[in-house]
Amino acid sequence: MKVRYLVAVTVALSVSITAFAAEKPETLFVDGNCNNCHTIDNKTVGPTLVEVADKYRNDKDAQAKLEKKVRSGGSGSWGVMPMPGTRSSFSDENIKIVVTWILQQKAKPKEEPKSEKKTEPKAK
Repeated sequence: MKVRYLVAVTVALSVSITAFAAEKPETLFVDGNCNNCHTIDNKTVGPTLVEVADKYRNDKDAQAKLEKKVRSGGSGSWGVMPMPGTRSSFSDENIKIVVTWILQQKAKPKEEPKSEKKTEPKAK
């Protein structure tokens, strides 16, 4: 009888943890150490997430390709610097969540420069 309760609690907790993680891909991005080389839109060691999303935007196989790349690592797609694979304790489900989030990234619209001209008050 106690085993059933333990199994039920374990299942409930694992579902709620997965649901929480699905809502926080940014947290998984940091937990997976992706932020060591990538940012959303500021170039660092690796390509920005916007650049990755733009490159794969029209590729129907992008999700699977990037999940494999994140898991195994590799080089050649963005230059000579190799990307290390993700540690084995980072689950395939977490990789799927992070890759889905990455592929949704879009460049922020640029702000219009403000006019330097001063407006003259209208005459009455």
